[in-house]
Amino acid sequence: MSEIQTTTAGSLPRTSALLDANASRTFAEDGFTLESTPEFESLVGEAVADVVERQRRAGITQPGDGEFGKASSSSVDYGAWWGYSFQRVNGLSLTEVNAFNEPARQSSPGNVVLTSFLDRRDRQAFADAYADPEAGIGTGRNATAFPTTTGALSYRGQDAVAADIAHLRGALREGETGFLTAIAPGSAARVRNEYYPSDEAHIEAWADVLREEYRAITDAGLILQLDDPSLAENWDQITPEPTVAEYQQFTSIRIEAINRAIEGLPKEQVRLHLCWGSWHGPHSTDIDVRHILPVVLQAKVGSISFEAANARHEHEWAQWADAAADGLIPDDLVLVPGVVGHSTNLIEHPDLVAQRIQRYTDIVGADRVIASTDCGLGGRVHPDIAWAKLETLGEGARRAGRPAAVIA
Repeated sequence: MSEIQTTTAGSLPRTSALLDANASRTFAEDGFTLESTPEFESLVGEAVADVVERQRRAGITQPGDGEFGKASSSSVDYGAWWGYSFQRVNGLSLTEVNAFNEPARQSSPGNVVLTSFLDRRDRQAFADAYADPEAGIGTGRNATAFPTTTGALSYRGQDAVAADIAHLRGALREGETGFLTAIAPGSAARVRNEYYPSDEAHIEAWADVLREEYRAITDAGLILQLDDPSLAENWDQITPEPTVAEYQQFTSIRIEAINRAIEGLPKEQVRLHLCWGSWHGPHSTDIDVRHILPVVLQAKVGSISFEAANARHEHEWAQWADAAADGLIPDDLVLVPGVVGHSTNLIEHPDLVAQRIQRYTDIVGADRVIASTDCGLGGRVHPDIAWAKLETLGEGARRAGRPAAVIA
């Protein structure tokens, strides 16, 4: 076998210095945009240089910036994957009712709608567990104030994305490829809409706005990772449960928005991250990947990152194999399976990591697999454990790439 490349899904543990500096930032008049200073950006640049070097030492060949330039709250180091976008787009404002606290909505045949985050079906099925502060689920409150779309959306994050690019490029060595994350249109559009005439128009508006950020990243020669948990996670947020056909149609609108936003961008520089949400809940209502692959694989991206290690979805490697046998996986698509998880403190054995990797190299070949984490590790496990997981990821990839590797 050839060398197996490695990467992460984005968020990595922030240093105490960065967390402290973030906690000292103030909000702008809108109530959700965190102000920045040259001193803070200098600190971020130093932290990114350090986290990229730590990834190299762990065996990560395609490093990211750990999402250090993104923040959605002064008190946490996760949740930034979505909340950062609020701070880079005009047309949003705080309202009394938002996507987090709005009244429960019911779907009906031919009219699939998302309910509020607090009324997810998994949350209702395990209400006592979600309400128990000792359960460790950690989704009782949103990380930052949820805004609402109250006006025409437009992009204002030029300086912020330029800073993200500069920090990462400054940390990369010559010839090294890195990636930056950015929210996908469908996930961004889960904020409450009070301006656009339909959900579809709202999603299209987000696609047009975010395109500017996407192009800035690819123009800089970096990999763009589109974070879109909505593609799988929305299933849990529809009450009552829809038919698979209805959900596929609902999801197709989100895939079309991605394709609209990345049209003309280099396909090989675009990675789509698919997940079922990183919170530590039961996930009893997660949809099987086999039901969404026919739609997700219509995304015109070069690679797809997905959860393949956690207890709810590890078995789905067989569904990827079925999709390949059915001719659904494009011949040039690179698979980026998560082979170490964010959902357990257990540090995976390198041989297990190698086994997980070979499941996918057996499907598409070693040259079309990049081993990764399930989701971001920042804030979900202790930093020491997170880095140990990245080291076992690197070692597992080395073992998977050995000709004599024995994989059960």
